[in-house]
Amino acid sequence: MHVGNARYLGPQDLPDIIPVFPLTGALLLPGAQLPLNIFEPRYIAMFDDALAGDRLIGIVQPSFSGGRSDIASGPVPALCQVGCIGRITSFAETGDGRYITSLTGVCRFRLFAEVAGTRGYRRFRIGPFGADLEGPEDEGLVDREALLAAFRAYLDANKLEADWESVERASNRTLVNSMAMMSPYGPAEKQALLEAPDLKTRAETLIAITEIVLARNFGDPDNILQ
Repeated sequence: MHVGNARYLGPQDLPDIIPVFPLTGALLLPGAQLPLNIFEPRYIAMFDDALAGDRLIGIVQPSFSGGRSDIASGPVPALCQVGCIGRITSFAETGDGRYITSLTGVCRFRLFAEVAGTRGYRRFRIGPFGADLEGPEDEGLVDREALLAAFRAYLDANKLEADWESVERASNRTLVNSMAMMSPYGPAEKQALLEAPDLKTRAETLIAITEIVLARNFGDPDNILQ
């Protein structure tokens, strides 16, 4: 995986401990980009530290159960167990104390033990998903026709338009991941897309979620998808 100016060929190229940014409804996938507006002091400190180091930050959603975890400094909100490492590939200072940044996804990870910190943000030991760093051998397994049919049906039902020339030029991996990240679905659906074991399953999950939304909001999805 080549991200920005860095190459990550395997889990050995990634740190054992990373800072994590809990963000409800956010989805970052390997190879995709996530823009962020950073303004909270503890996360400004996180980005300062990341920029001075390996530029890696974990994006993860708070747990849907609303539970708490205990660490040395006291109880804190529980987090989903799977997130995605992002590398800071662009940033700008606004002059009023904020960062406008873009993270590029490197690979997914599983949270292990939380590690105490001193700057207000949370850090965890992680287990990277090494398969995410390998080449895109599974692109040909995606049912592109079904994916585009679901996408077009959603746009038509909501009276939206797309740049179809760009869509047609996009690879299956770019198409699936971009559509998953831009989809207006809830945190649970976003987490399901993140945790899909491979690109084919992620595409199938995205199609299934879209069909459910169309059926709930507009009636029989079979008529809409024809």
